[in-house]
Amino acid sequence: MKRILLATTALAAAATGAHAGGVERSTQSVAILFEQGRYAELSFGHFDPTVEGAVGGGAVSSGDMAGSYNSWSLGYKMDIGDRMALAMILDQPIGANVNYPASAAPYPLAGSTAELTSNAITALLRYKFENNVSVYGGLRYETVHGEVSLPFIGGYTLTTNHDSELGYVLGIAWEKPEIAARVALTYNSAITHSLESVEFGAIPGTFDTEIPQSVNLEFQTGIAKDTLLFGSIRWVDWTAFIIDPPIYPPADPLVDYASDRVTYNLGIGRRFNENWSGAVTLGYEKADGETTGNLGPTDGMKSIGLAATYTMDNMKITGGIRYVDLGDATTNPPIGGVFTGNSGVGVGIKIGYTF
Repeated sequence: MKRILLATTALAAAATGAHAGGVERSTQSVAILFEQGRYAELSFGHFDPTVEGAVGGGAVSSGDMAGSYNSWSLGYKMDIGDRMALAMILDQPIGANVNYPASAAPYPLAGSTAELTSNAITALLRYKFENNVSVYGGLRYETVHGEVSLPFIGGYTLTTNHDSELGYVLGIAWEKPEIAARVALTYNSAITHSLESVEFGAIPGTFDTEIPQSVNLEFQTGIAKDTLLFGSIRWVDWTAFIIDPPIYPPADPLVDYASDRVTYNLGIGRRFNENWSGAVTLGYEKADGETTGNLGPTDGMKSIGLAATYTMDNMKITGGIRYVDLGDATTNPPIGGVFTGNSGVGVGIKIGYTF
């Protein structure tokens, strides 16, 4: 049964970029804490979205404005005695890669670009009680950086420094090993970054941006021999995520969100034999129906994913693929672009080793 779990986690890498707010690239899972013994894993993901819209009743197209990108994560877990475990996780919590083709002129945003990058290291400590309940917590050290170029707003540009700040993680879990059952509830604190900025290539300033708090509920249970039901519910406080540089010309912020988001994932895993297991997952995020920013013109999503794990001695290799139907959206005035029929495909691979 344990081998099936690796098939589920690779799907997160395959679904890169398809989470709440459109800039989330890590679900901040704590599943590594529950691996047996000393364990290490390395994951790679690639996501290729197609996001196109138009103005003028469809007469002027934006072209594909969402670039593909890669992501990675690295994790290590070790036991400390019989009741404690330590885990270290390196990942990329958020990101954006916006590139409106210059050839899309006269679309108003033609030639506009935006890039948001991040890296984080999270240290977690878990303590297990005798009644199958455990508590865990730790610190997250996060670095972010952004660059923006918007020719249609008087040649506006923005560059920030690489700012690093601390946040924290708290959680509680319950397990019933006889039926492979586990429920884990995790709180991730907000992290506020004080960014040094340069606008229009020469004007210095500072502004704060909050990477929002979130709550994860991860669960699994055996439902038949060699068969596992699993899933997650994730809430993110995206209304707190605002990018509003000091002299950005429009009255509205460069980036903001009208509502928070809840993302649901549900899947079934199955072990076929001693070497092979597989899983299928479904994902859903409700559209809020509000207009969106021009740098993230999607609203909600639906997804389906497949994964397979091959186990050989102490090594497990998992490959996954996920198709994401990105929700239709209309961007904020005065652009008012209408984006429909968009989607993306993600692939991922994870190598796990127990030693």
